[in-house]
Amino acid sequence: MLTRSRRRLAYLFTLTMGGILVTFAFVVYILFVRERLRNFDLDLKNETQSHVSKFKYIPNKGQYIIKYGNMQLESSLDGIPKGFEFACWYDDDKQPLEINYYICPPQNSVKTGFQTIPFNQYSANSQQWLRQLTSPIQNGNKKTGYIIVAKSLQPVQKNLAKLRLYLSIGVPTTLGIAGIVGWFLGGVAMKPTKRSYEQLQRFTADASHELRAPIAAILSNAQVGLLAPEDNSELPRQRLENIVDISKSMSALIGNLLFLARHEGRLNPKDLQSLEIVSFLNNLLKEYQLVAREKALSIIAELPSQEVIVFADPDLLQQALKNLLDNACKYTPEGGTVQLKMFTQLRRISIQVVDSGIGIPAEDLPHIFERFYRVDSSRTRSSGGFGLGLAIAQQIVKAHSGEISVESTVGEGTIFQVCLPLKKI
Repeated sequence: MLTRSRRRLAYLFTLTMGGILVTFAFVVYILFVRERLRNFDLDLKNETQSHVSKFKYIPNKGQYIIKYGNMQLESSLDGIPKGFEFACWYDDDKQPLEINYYICPPQNSVKTGFQTIPFNQYSANSQQWLRQLTSPIQNGNKKTGYIIVAKSLQPVQKNLAKLRLYLSIGVPTTLGIAGIVGWFLGGVAMKPTKRSYEQLQRFTADASHELRAPIAAILSNAQVGLLAPEDNSELPRQRLENIVDISKSMSALIGNLLFLARHEGRLNPKDLQSLEIVSFLNNLLKEYQLVAREKALSIIAELPSQEVIVFADPDLLQQALKNLLDNACKYTPEGGTVQLKMFTQLRRISIQVVDSGIGIPAEDLPHIFERFYRVDSSRTRSSGGFGLGLAIAQQIVKAHSGEISVESTVGEGTIFQVCLPLKKI
């Protein structure tokens, strides 16, 4: 489902970029054509004016004679500038002069300005396009006639052919790159959705996995209670008490699962506040004095004397450290010690929970932060809860941009270390 959505996002991005690219290429091409044609027309006009200014125009029987110095022009093709296909002369009534070459346009084609014409309009042996200019001839202050010149558009067509080649290669290539970028951006855009979907799947899987046994136990106790004799009130009461205990356990489990589902990823900085961590740890340790006395444990604090400020959510951080202290007290035998240490390092603090308990086997250390993981030898469901405490602690620490690690030796004890960034001043 997510892959299909990502593919659709990539398609939409590619189609959008494709439309933009095609429009951009079309606009670039049109502007390039106009600019090249404008420059071509300007050059043609300047060359025509230069050509016309070389001659003298002498009236003769309603038309005129064209002379270059003392020499009379005998053909309209004589002396035309290099690159011109033809130059044709007309009188003031647009009648062609006798010197015009046979390819000259007829009288009805004499229209002042620029025109683009196919050369095969006058010659069946050529297929090229010409740019034609019809310009009036001024002899002093009097208009003498007209001149029509034409020049091949082949240079412009070559430039346009190159541009079309570049665009035909560049647009598909860019579109392909856009498709790849669209696929990548689709993946980035789908990350929050994917994360939410994975959270939902994980929550569903965890809940169905862990709630199956308690629900079966509730059903079993209820059935046994219903089957008890009417004169035996003690058995149904015991079963109801079991159901209450199991329901409380299920409630705690569901709460832990919801916590894991809701607090993945880093916390919003707006939810964090300045926290003086030394007094925070001292207050937390006081809560465990009674537990320590009941189990004959020694709780030792090694904390700095000066204030240390961190940026954290006090409730979440307290829950993480409580999970570590609960485990330390739970798996440390009578007469053992539990230490809470804190020291500052460069731009961060380290909080250590050290116990002299039973320890964790080396093969289990890589897995202890996994959900529902329990060390088989001693951490059963009856003593170790549901195996979510360390997963919750790790998630809280990571949400604070911190790190949590563990070192342990079987029979000697365990050290959990939490590293958190100091508040920037």
